Amino acid sequence: MNTNETKIVKISNADPSAMGLFGLAMVTLVASSQKLGLTQGVSFIIPWAIFLGAFAQLFACINDSKKGNVFGTTAFGGYAFFWFGVGTSWLIQNGVFGEKLAAGADIKQLGFAFLGYLIFTAFMTIGAMETHKVLFTIFVLIDFLFIGLTLSTFGIMPEFTHEVAAISELLIAIVSFYGSAAAVLNEHFGKIFLPVGKPFGIFKK
Repeated sequence: MNTNETKIVKISNADPSAMGLFGLAMVTLVASSQKLGLTQGVSFIIPWAIFLGAFAQLFACINDSKKGNVFGTTAFGGYAFFWFGVGTSWLIQNGVFGEKLAAGADIKQLGFAFLGYLIFTAFMTIGAMETHKVLFTIFVLIDFLFIGLTLSTFGIMPEFTHEVAAISELLIAIVSFYGSAAAVLNEHFGKIFLPVGKPFGIFKK
C-alpha cells in the first residue's frame, strides 16, 4: 500500500539586517557629506544611493521576507525604493534623461515624497520600539531627517531645516554602522558583543 507523506522543509536564512544596515550607513554617510558642505554635487552620491541605499536594502528586504519578518521586509523594502526614487530624481535633475525633463522638474513634488516617507517612518518608529533600542534610535533619527527634508524642500526655514536634515543623516550613518556591527559580531561570536538594548515592552509583553 502506498502512502503519501507531506514533508515540510525549512530553509534557514541568515539574518540580513547587518547588510541592510550597512547599506543604510554607507549611503547616509556619503549623502550627509554633501548636506554638511564637506563635498559638492551628487554625481558620486548616485552610485552609493543605487547600490548601497537601494540594492543592499532590497537584498535585506527579500531575505527578511523569506524569514517571515513583516517589519524588516517593509522597512528595508520601503527605504530601498526610496533610494531608487531619489537616485533617479538626481539623474533627472542633472539632465541624464534629457533637458526637457530636467527643466520640468518641480522640487515641491519631491517635498511631497519626503512627507509621505515621514508618515511611513512615523508608524515604523512605533514598530521599532519592540525590536531593540539601536534600531529605534535609527528610526527616530530618520524621522528628524524627513522632517528636515520636507520643510526645507517646501522652503520653510530652509537653512535651519536643511541643517537638521544634514546632522540627522550623519547620525543615522553612525548608529547604523554600530547596528550593522552588532548584528554581525553578536551572531558570529554567539554572545552579546555589542549591546543593542532590549525592546521597550510597551506594545508586546
